[in-house]
Amino acid sequence: MTGEKIRSLRRDHKPSKEEEGDLLEPGDEEAAAALGGTFTRCRIGTGGSGKGGKACHKIFSNHHHRLQLKASPASSNPPGAPALPLHNSSVTTASQSPAALAGTNPIAVVTEGGSCPAHYPVHECVFKGDVRRLSSLIRTHNIGQKDNHGNTPLHLAVMLGNKECAHLLLAHNAPVKVKNAQGWSPLAEAISYGDRQMITALLRKLKQQSRESVEEKRPRLLKALKELGDFYLELHWDFQSWVPLLSRILPSDACKIYKQGISIRLDTTLIDFTDMKCQRGDLSFIFNGDAAPSESFVVLDNEQKVYQRIHHEESEMETEEEVDILMSSDIYSATLSTKSISFTRAQTGWLFREDKTERVGNFLADFYLVNGLVLESRKRREHLSEEDILRNKAIMESLSKGGNIMEQNFEPVRRQSLTPPPQNTITWEEYISAENGKAPHLGRELVCKEGKKTFKATIAMSQEFPLGIESLLNVLEVIAPFKHFNKLREFVQMKLPPGFPVKLDIPVFPTITATVTFQEFRYDEFDGSIFTIPDDYKEDPSRFPDL
Repeated sequence: MTGEKIRSLRRDHKPSKEEEGDLLEPGDEEAAAALGGTFTRCRIGTGGSGKGGKACHKIFSNHHHRLQLKASPASSNPPGAPALPLHNSSVTTASQSPAALAGTNPIAVVTEGGSCPAHYPVHECVFKGDVRRLSSLIRTHNIGQKDNHGNTPLHLAVMLGNKECAHLLLAHNAPVKVKNAQGWSPLAEAISYGDRQMITALLRKLKQQSRESVEEKRPRLLKALKELGDFYLELHWDFQSWVPLLSRILPSDACKIYKQGISIRLDTTLIDFTDMKCQRGDLSFIFNGDAAPSESFVVLDNEQKVYQRIHHEESEMETEEEVDILMSSDIYSATLSTKSISFTRAQTGWLFREDKTERVGNFLADFYLVNGLVLESRKRREHLSEEDILRNKAIMESLSKGGNIMEQNFEPVRRQSLTPPPQNTITWEEYISAENGKAPHLGRELVCKEGKKTFKATIAMSQEFPLGIESLLNVLEVIAPFKHFNKLREFVQMKLPPGFPVKLDIPVFPTITATVTFQEFRYDEFDGSIFTIPDDYKEDPSRFPDL
């Protein structure tokens, strides 16, 4: 089965206005990664690490929050636009997934003449702390809807400290990963507010919803893999940074992917960034679609001859430690904006300029310059003490000079709830009538730093590559626990020029980019034993603690 080959005579490619938008979260990788665990610890070769190392690792992770990309659907209404009633307004929210709840049009009631703002009954009763009315509306209204400021009812409950409303919404599976117009999730707002019980409840619900999302996609993914021919794929990762001294300690990796039936094997020397000084190893990741979900994912350490099954459940102690880290770290949001993105043919030659076409691996490819990508970042720290800020800064400075995060010897301190911010004095009418994008601030007074950086990139598109992008996306979705592969999956979901991206630059973290090159591809058959655990390997459940 080969990907469709399309030849375009256009010199330049630019998405239409319907395709423009911000590449925003959420994606659907495992919830632990969704909380800023970008640089996953993986002590290749030696194994094991202390609680302090893990805590220190997660502080660093929160400073380098993952970049999640998701194209905005062309048909969705912007926040605040007059919305049509739902086709069936009697929706039982318990039967809907968080993904279905988030981003749909609100049930809006506009007074005659249309001059008054849309009325959001669920939002209003949450804003006013009316738990009784909320409990009567919650079964017949979409509790994942956004108001004209992009906030869901759960956002409002958390920002205003209405714990009863928040717990009631969570009990009915209100989406936790969804972001408001400023790019903040309910969990981020809970960290700002500082109520430990609420942060813990949201964290647990987020992980539960992520697991459910993975299981919901499983049948479709297995069907797509079964229809795809068996193949061997080889690609290379080369990581760079514009931060001085950082590039020299960044890893590179050559990955080999084998696909047969509904099984996939990935051979790699790098699961994820760890402490920016990753020890190399010989690792294999195996996905067996025929196995039960809890048995599907296995990582082999081929040097130590041990394996670990990837489970998504965390102990009570791990959850509490993660809450401590969230409460003592910056709240970070990074968005790659594509509102002005365009692709222009790269040129070659000194006197006589012509379009650049070269071979990448075994494939002839047309090169394009990617223009108009802007990285927008926001960092909040109103919930931190001066001691927290100084400690986190010292850790980051050590890492930027090549220090090892495991040497920091940092032990997490059990964080108590913060003193609540002053009680809200803004009325519902003032909030809902405010201009879109200029909502009155709710919750603790913001301490926020914003930044923008233009991202320059090159992409090489080949008409000769036999695999289609959709097929690649299905394979990459299987290996999404490897977060740099998840960045690749999200990036190629953009509207790209014709062909297959055999070489491309992608943003992995705010200060780090990766050049990904597809070196080789062939349809092939393999011995089924390469998708099984060797008999002489022993199970070590703690070999890769963050998987």
